[in-house]
Amino acid sequence: MNKKTEEIFRDAPVPKAVISNAIPSIISMIMVLLYNLADTFFIGQTKDPLMVAAVSVATPAFLIFMAVGMMFGIGGTSLISRWLGEKKEDGVKKVSSFCCWTGVVIGVISMVGIWCFTEPISKLVGASADTMAYTNQYLKIVATSIPFLIFGNVFSNVIRAEGHAKTAMTGMIVGNMVNIVLDPIMILGLKWYVGGAAAATVIGNLCSAGFYLWHLLGGKSILSVKLSDYSASRKIVTGVLAIGIPASLNSIMMSVSNIFLNNTMAHYGDMAVAGLGVAMKVNMIVVMLLIGLGVGVQPLLGYCYGARNKERFVAIFKFSLFLAFVCSLVMTAICYLGAEPLVKVFLDNEAAHGFAFSFSRIYILSGPIIGILFVLINAIQSTGAALPAFILSISRQGLVYIPVLEILYHVFDDARHVAMAQPIADYMSVIIATVLFVLTYKKYIAKF
Repeated sequence: MNKKTEEIFRDAPVPKAVISNAIPSIISMIMVLLYNLADTFFIGQTKDPLMVAAVSVATPAFLIFMAVGMMFGIGGTSLISRWLGEKKEDGVKKVSSFCCWTGVVIGVISMVGIWCFTEPISKLVGASADTMAYTNQYLKIVATSIPFLIFGNVFSNVIRAEGHAKTAMTGMIVGNMVNIVLDPIMILGLKWYVGGAAAATVIGNLCSAGFYLWHLLGGKSILSVKLSDYSASRKIVTGVLAIGIPASLNSIMMSVSNIFLNNTMAHYGDMAVAGLGVAMKVNMIVVMLLIGLGVGVQPLLGYCYGARNKERFVAIFKFSLFLAFVCSLVMTAICYLGAEPLVKVFLDNEAAHGFAFSFSRIYILSGPIIGILFVLINAIQSTGAALPAFILSISRQGLVYIPVLEILYHVFDDARHVAMAQPIADYMSVIIATVLFVLTYKKYIAKF
């Protein structure tokens, strides 16, 4: 860690430290959001809601592989930031190489698996007879980039741990901008439609991974991707996976819950599925920004924890909560009031538009508290507290969400009531996260 970066982590005024780390992370998440919105927007210009539904249905499958990247990325970030706080820089290269190569190998195996079992996977994620061909096409093409998707997700997180938040942001921007520029060319210009959206995603992932590799090999980083630095020692494996598995489980549970939701919404027809996909994109405007804030402050909190600096840890945590709440309120108001024009950007089918507008207004109900949830999650992860992180990871989109979804479906059997499962789960998860953070603080931090 260079001197300037260490000064920001250790000595800079709390607002400056938080904002300087959070803004690049937020911008990265905004770019991910724009990439997701661009896919849906340009597919929507085909005027075929079945294509919109197919891309929405295929998305959960790739959340699983993003989860692998998060497992090594967030797990590696937590361990590396703590070791930097403890001045254990010699082991950082080994952690970095372990996260890189283990993730890439899993990515290659996953790529081959999707190629071999495309149709069963499409059925599993909720493709109907009408959307099956489009879903199969999208999955097969995007599967090509899974190793690069995982590599990019690993280092978009891990690079932040050494204080290079702007570099992590730039890698995300490069990949997503390439995707956004290629979308209209490949989807509409070349008339490749769903295949064009998939091809643009593949090329974007390649460019993002290439940028991070250039940074890592350029002599500006203390991280490593050399096989000679690879180590799967017990300390590294347990240190990464103790936080990485809970973090990835959260993403996997999001994928699983989306599959449950897609299959549930399929009872109301493909227009409901298409409308749901658009509503989730609108809701992502709030969610991605606030995820960026939470992820951005995690290395700061991890460094303070490793350095046993309780006073600074608490100050950063409190300021982050305040900032998250303010941002949550502002973004919620924007998305609630702007739901109608935002939905119209993606859909003009009357039936699908009605579903999308209703679902958008419902999903945004949890907006005011969602930022608090993500700060709490990242604060717990920064301490390496495996059990609380695990409980949180399986709660929001799993133990809480899926039962609520099933209850609402069987009690009301109405698409709009079913959509209420998400805000209900979010409020319940904030309560759980608050309790777990208090317990974590008493056990790991209060004794400093």
